[in-house]
Parts: sequence; C-alpha cells; structure tokens
Amino acid sequence: MKTLLTLALGSFVAAAAAQHAHAPAPTPYAGQEQRAIKSLSEAEVRDLLSGQGMGLAKAAELNGYPGPAHVLEHADALGLSQRQREATRELMERHKARARDLGRELLAAEQRLDRAFATRKIDTASLAELSAEIGRRQAELRQEHLRTHLEQTALLDERQVRHYAVLRGYTGGAQHPHGGHR
Repeated sequence: MKTLLTLALGSFVAAAAAQHAHAPAPTPYAGQEQRAIKSLSEAEVRDLLSGQGMGLAKAAELNGYPGPAHVLEHADALGLSQRQREATRELMERHKARARDLGRELLAAEQRLDRAFATRKIDTASLAELSAEIGRRQAELRQEHLRTHLEQTALLDERQVRHYAVLRGYTGGAQHPHGGHR
C-alpha cells in the first residue's frame, strides 16, 4: 500500500512538473500589452497630465535647490515672508501649467510611436524621428522641473535653504550651488 501511494504521488509530481515545463513562463511585461500607450503605466500617464515631478528634479533637490511644492508645505517652518509665499505660489502655478503642457506633448509623442508600431507603419527613418521627438520632449520636461528649483532657490535666503534640507531629511545639509556648504 505504501509503495502504491509513493508511486501515485511520484506520478502526480512528475505530471505537474511536465505540465509546468510546457507552460509559458510569465514575463515582466505580461498584461502591459493592454495599456493605451504600451510604454507608460496608468500612473505615469496621470503624473504627466498633472505635472508631477516624477523624480525629474532630483539632481536639484538633492544638491540643495528646494522645490516650490515642498517650500510651500514647510512655509511656516521656513519662516517665509508674505512676498516669498506669493512668489513661490506664482512660481508653482506657472511651473505646473508648463509641466502639464509638456506632459501632454510627451504623451502625444509616445502615442505616435506606439501607433506606428501597432499599425506596423514604422521603419528606421520614422523610428529615428519619433525617438528623437520623445527625447526632446523628455528633456524639455526635465529642464522645466530643474529650472523651477533654480528659480525657487533664488527666492530663499541661505538659512532657509539649509533649514529646508533639514526639514526634508537630507542629513548631509544643503550644498551651495557654487560648491561647498552654505
């Protein structure tokens, strides 16, 4: 009886292993073929349409150039004057509008690339053109986010920039834009 049970269990395991060996292995892209723009997640599309930062300004943020969203978040702790608050709000509004416009342009370029592949109407020349356009749009969007940090930093004094770094949890302190610490 024990031998029969062992044989049955062994047969079951062997059959399951054989079935698994013939089943296609899931890929990291499985399910993404259903996306409206295959190369972008729904969250990425939402972020582009709403003007979110998406980490595009890390080079500025992590090197001591504050961004307006977090400056406004910490306005009281930073001791912003009324003029600084108003200027930061205006900067944020201009930036968000521009980032949303650039995000829509980037999405349109990504849609054109996706459509070219989906319709099989792509060749090396159109690929080069579409890829270059996407690269330009990405660069413009990143520049917008980084430029906003430059403008925001110019609205603050050195003490506020240093305190911002502390409030944001950057333990090394803010770097001075021209080298060294502030």
